[in-house]
Amino acid sequence: METLLTAAGVFVGTNVDDLIVLTVLLLSARANGAPKRWQIWAGQYSGIGVLVGVSALAALGLTIIPDRWVGLLGLVPIALGVRGLLKARDEQPPAVATGMLSVAGVTIANGADNIAVYTPLFRTIGLWPSVLTAAVFAALVAVWCLAGSWLGSHKKVIAVARRYGHWIVPAVFIAIGAVILTEVF
Repeated sequence: METLLTAAGVFVGTNVDDLIVLTVLLLSARANGAPKRWQIWAGQYSGIGVLVGVSALAALGLTIIPDRWVGLLGLVPIALGVRGLLKARDEQPPAVATGMLSVAGVTIANGADNIAVYTPLFRTIGLWPSVLTAAVFAALVAVWCLAGSWLGSHKKVIAVARRYGHWIVPAVFIAIGAVILTEVF
């Protein structure tokens, strides 16, 4: 149960920005038919799959590093969070995508934070909890796409997400980094 809750928390924390992008893409799909809904879903799954795969490979490479030092990787999401808080006033509009590959590209380009968080997580929790975590991520991609579709039909929700999302995401990264640090130390 702990692995499921951790996986869900990590996914939500690292993909709040993707939810905003998905919402905008799904709004675009409603307004002008591009990208198509299936392309958004397939692109999101493909992009998250690449991010998880890269993170798993990086975590595997970290097996040569002693466990007591791996926890220091928690400093990466903390640094991303602090940087995000410092830049919180610089709101950047999401990239526009027109098909499945461009949606996957946006997801991957937006995923440096995912890799920074997933890599130490996978390294510290072991093989089977990592597999379970990846399965939770796969289920939550569908939830994210459905939520983006729902949010995409509510303009007030979009306005709130755009207004405060740039503060929420960095705060979540800092919390995730702190959890990683405390797991090992």
